[in-house]
Amino acid sequence: MKHLLFAAVLAVPGLPAVAEDITIGFATAKSGWLEAYDTPAATAARIRIDEINANGGLLGQQIKWIEADTKTDRAQSAKAGLQLIDGGADMMVVSCDYDFGAPAALAAESEGMNSFFLCAEDVKAGIQGVGPNSFSGSVLAAVQGATMAEWSHARREARSAYVLLDTIIEYNKGICRGFDWMFPRLDGAEIVGRDTFKNDDASIASQITRIKSLPEQPDVIMLCSVIPGAASAVRQLRAAGIDSLILNGSAVDGSYWLDATPDLSGFVVPVQGSIYGDDPRPEVEAFNKAYEAATGARPASSYAYPGYILIDLWAKAVERAGSVDGAAVTAELEKMRDEPTAFGPRTFTPELHHQNYAQMQIVEITAAKPAVTDSWTISEPVPLDVLLKR
Repeated sequence: MKHLLFAAVLAVPGLPAVAEDITIGFATAKSGWLEAYDTPAATAARIRIDEINANGGLLGQQIKWIEADTKTDRAQSAKAGLQLIDGGADMMVVSCDYDFGAPAALAAESEGMNSFFLCAEDVKAGIQGVGPNSFSGSVLAAVQGATMAEWSHARREARSAYVLLDTIIEYNKGICRGFDWMFPRLDGAEIVGRDTFKNDDASIASQITRIKSLPEQPDVIMLCSVIPGAASAVRQLRAAGIDSLILNGSAVDGSYWLDATPDLSGFVVPVQGSIYGDDPRPEVEAFNKAYEAATGARPASSYAYPGYILIDLWAKAVERAGSVDGAAVTAELEKMRDEPTAFGPRTFTPELHHQNYAQMQIVEITAAKPAVTDSWTISEPVPLDVLLKR
């Protein structure tokens, strides 16, 4: 309706032609637990919008943004999506989590509009769960698990692994899925045991007993979990005298939780970029400083970065399409192969609107201090059938 009204205004004789702004709608959580993920990524997206506007805009027009609070609620997410459509959004940015972002994304899909999940890392946040015009700005959880498998095998000579899965959310299962796919494929590598727990379990004593009953401690423990359960599990593992290298996914990036695990060492995660000022790419630190200038503080974790990336990629596709039409922009996004971004190359295809391989920075915590220790890109993409396995 917005575009029809604009065309009608242009058709009225005697009225000057005025360029219409391009509008991005943010259906994201400004309250509830998801706000901690959505707000940093949405802030990063707006930083990229400001940069584009300062450089002349998009298709000769300025980008404006409107927002609606999903309140970390699925029903409210659907309402927020409809509200933004009524408000004239040309594209929609939705919450980091698939379950909470999908209702708004589905509203956008029903209008033929592009949607981007801020940082969802489940394959359903795209073609497989929403539809052909939906994408994610982040790297799949399975890639993170596969990265930890291949990196630890190559760099730390890991040959035995124990998999410890926190079953609370699909993201955790995705990390373990990628590790389970990659590690046994590597020369001499074996998963010697696996166990599960729930994020709010007060104790993982029985799981620790099973690890300690192994003939030898595993070289690595693949801990697929998120805070606060991940911090509790790490503390208990170390208190029990288990000194295996502990691996996890990007969701535990950041130093905010380290008070719960005093003097922690031997803990490694893969991230899209470093918040610690030691990323080898100067563009990443330039963003960290821009974020600090905008908010008064540096990013607390690397989950801010996908917001910046998604606006960058969408804007490139819009310029190439010469339009904000969803189908036209999707066609251009699907042509991207190793498209350069400040955080490494990105690829979309007609089969997958996520990253099933990506360059990751390897952050290791030593004596409670996180720092980039390496960079790694998995040797082959995670196959679609592995991503879809449940």
